[in-house]
Amino acid sequence: MFTFCLAAYQSAAMAEEAGMFTVPQTIGSVLCCKCGVPMEPNAANMCVKCLRSEVDITEGLQKNVIILHCPECDNYLQPPRTWIKAQLESKELLTFCVKRLKNLNKVRLVHAEFVWTEPHSKRIKIRLRVQKEVLNGAILEQAYIVEYVQQENMCESCTRVQANPDQWVAAVQLRQHVSHRRTFFYLEQLILKHDAAVRAIKIKQMDQGIDFFFSNRSHAVKFVEFVGKVAPIRSRHDKQLVSHDSKSNNYNYKYTFSVEISPICREDLICLPPKLASSLGNIGPLVICTKVTNAIALLDPFTLRHCFLDADQYWRVSFKSLLTSRQLVEYIILDLEPISSEVNIGGSKYVLADCQVARVSDFGKNDTIFNIRTHLGYLLRPGDYALGYDLYGANSNDIELDKHKRLNIPEAILMKKSYEEKRHRKRGKARPYKLRSLNMEVDESQSRADQEKMSSEYEQFLRDLEENPEMRFNISLYRNKEYQPSEVASMTDGEDLPSVPLEELLADLEISDEEDGDESMRE
Repeated sequence: MFTFCLAAYQSAAMAEEAGMFTVPQTIGSVLCCKCGVPMEPNAANMCVKCLRSEVDITEGLQKNVIILHCPECDNYLQPPRTWIKAQLESKELLTFCVKRLKNLNKVRLVHAEFVWTEPHSKRIKIRLRVQKEVLNGAILEQAYIVEYVQQENMCESCTRVQANPDQWVAAVQLRQHVSHRRTFFYLEQLILKHDAAVRAIKIKQMDQGIDFFFSNRSHAVKFVEFVGKVAPIRSRHDKQLVSHDSKSNNYNYKYTFSVEISPICREDLICLPPKLASSLGNIGPLVICTKVTNAIALLDPFTLRHCFLDADQYWRVSFKSLLTSRQLVEYIILDLEPISSEVNIGGSKYVLADCQVARVSDFGKNDTIFNIRTHLGYLLRPGDYALGYDLYGANSNDIELDKHKRLNIPEAILMKKSYEEKRHRKRGKARPYKLRSLNMEVDESQSRADQEKMSSEYEQFLRDLEENPEMRFNISLYRNKEYQPSEVASMTDGEDLPSVPLEELLADLEISDEEDGDESMRE
């Protein structure tokens, strides 16, 4: 019979391709054994309505389910003790709701979708379409709605925080042993952009770093992993026993993560140890740090050779900076002659040049002139001002410097172009952008000198953002309503101050204490 039908189908297909007339085949119909309605034949000889009146395949399936929801962290309880995060009408919530149904394995689930409900009704409705084999092998498909009732019940972590906001389980202590906070200003913007500290219940500003407190150890571990992706760090952790229930054998600990950030910062001058310089292809040994992420980018300003050190490589040697950006001296360019073509390294342009410079502080005192080589030949012109390290007058007692025999130390190393004189004219004027800031507890016992120092360092951080587009790429800047468009300053042949282009700014963001207590705006 099957062979005959197949042959008939093939012949009909060939006749249709040849353009021949074919007789359309009709499907026979029978009468329903109960209501007498004509229908296509099936194994039960009953129409769909009569079949549904006889058999209900959703019988025994759950139509109402109670789920526990934490109003603080917006998580749902997946028994026995797991809390999962899911947004309304998301795939995660749909999967969670379907898995909560019992006896669903007795039928075949074909389709599931949300039915719209009021967001504040504490009800979630899902329409399920299932199939099941019924009388004499006939397959019946039926749809029904399951209603989930949300009951508010805070999770263990939120209950602990609600009872005592200062009660923390894990603390992350970020430290960097340097004399400035420029690294933490930049790290703060990265944390805000990626919401890395959204789980922190308290943030406290310390002398050489920041402390983050969390209500869960996993949140602290995740935060430490984030910091390790944006800065070269080394960490260790300890735990302290808080309580112990001998009957249930439950232990409660407090965890402390100590995270140390590398003291090497951007624009630092470094003297590499001899073994490390040799392993890096005899680079340097005098190099400058051009960028710090989870690796340290080093550049030889006399040959334009460069290399990268990851966190493991650095902490095995753990060298320090020879001079830092707080020791920069202002020079004036008297003459400059490029000696190489433009080189692009890591998105930055460099050109070697021989130049004559003099310290601005020497004007009117002596006629000391230095003939040096610089990597800023693409940026500097005669008459410009530049910031650099004065090795001629520096008194360095660095041990690594003494290990290099016959090392020819230059009289000065230029780091960047200086706009100090032009900035002095625009002092006190509003900037076109704003930055967000973490809601940190600040030690109010700080002296006035410490507060002025921090304000000065934050001003220097803003200037670095304006001069370095690569730094701005990783953070979010917002428009400042107080800024007047008539004050826009653009780069014109290097004569005007560098500024943040308006097209890089995000829409103005206003955050009040009522809307969000963890963030605020700062200029």
